[in-house]
Amino acid sequence: MGLKGTGKTKQLVELVRKAVDEEHGDVICIEKDKVLTYDIPYQARLIHASQYGINSIELMRGFLSGLAAGNFDITHVFIDNLFKIIRPASEEDLAQFLAWMERFGQTESITFTVTVSADPKDFGPEVTKYLNQ
Repeated sequence: MGLKGTGKTKQLVELVRKAVDEEHGDVICIEKDKVLTYDIPYQARLIHASQYGINSIELMRGFLSGLAAGNFDITHVFIDNLFKIIRPASEEDLAQFLAWMERFGQTESITFTVTVSADPKDFGPEVTKYLNQ
């Protein structure tokens, strides 16, 4: 989480590359549009959320569930700029979604890494506890 221009996407791309090299499973990267096409290694599955009409927390939750149901080999899902894909109605909605991803990831043995363009100071502990320290 950080303000626009702080290098979140660049860091995410490096993490995707590292995951592809080190993990023994499928790596997924979800972005809104076709921005990272030439940055993400071909071994990772790049998904453009706009092609699937993902524009709400409920649709994202269903999409992630469907990915896991259809592929038991997923080890890591990266989501670039969550707020460009979906915009939660409230901080509470965001906190509940992040908590769901944490529980779902534990159940399915999937690690989630998400970038968000926002100032961490604008969020309470229910959201900031998920920040990478």
